Amino acid sequence: MKLSIIIPVYNEENSLEEIVNRVFAVELGDIEKEIIISNDGSQDHTYDIIQKLHIKYPNLISHHSPTNLGKGAAVRLGIAISSGDIITIQDADLELDPNDYPRLLTPLLNHEAKIVYGSRFLNSKVKLKKTSRLANRLLTFLTNLLYGSHLTDMETAYKMFLREMINNIRLRCVRFDFEPEITANFLRRGHHIVEVPISYNPRTIQAGKKISWVDGYEAIYTLIRCRISNRG
Repeated sequence: MKLSIIIPVYNEENSLEEIVNRVFAVELGDIEKEIIISNDGSQDHTYDIIQKLHIKYPNLISHHSPTNLGKGAAVRLGIAISSGDIITIQDADLELDPNDYPRLLTPLLNHEAKIVYGSRFLNSKVKLKKTSRLANRLLTFLTNLLYGSHLTDMETAYKMFLREMINNIRLRCVRFDFEPEITANFLRRGHHIVEVPISYNPRTIQAGKKISWVDGYEAIYTLIRCRISNRG
């Protein structure tokens, strides 16, 4: 069994090496790890750091886009070149802890689920800014309203799923609207999403956080578009 870990990266020179080290250090027993860095046109020293990481980890896979297209585009490219039986996304900003992988994997390996989300809101110790919490709750509420689901954290970056779950899904979004798009497509097809609690260490805009209020509007539009669309 192989787990493909897609790491979308844009100007993450301050945290990329550490997160890659953490991912390689996670012990998953018999699960083989395939780690793919999808460099989305970074303009800092991210490329140089990736070359350094290739020396330390010869089996690391990377792809470099000449221009910045967006997180969704980077993830989609990573998925396209991956070969794992299971796929997950790992942001490079240190907000999420790879040590939660075993918790995410358990329902998949026990055949209890085919899609698992890591929920920040199932962990009572997680602290978010009031505005961020409200925005996430609004988007999750809208998802549940439109698709009849019972999620607590639709916007989580920790989405882990069997490859077969996306074989017939055509993803189009290129920015942060990837999160609602893939969730909407899972739910439209009647797939059940299991959530497990995860740890979370939020960073600020000053520290490099890239998502903004504009992405919130795009997420709402994407959820509605996918609900009324006959395609996808």
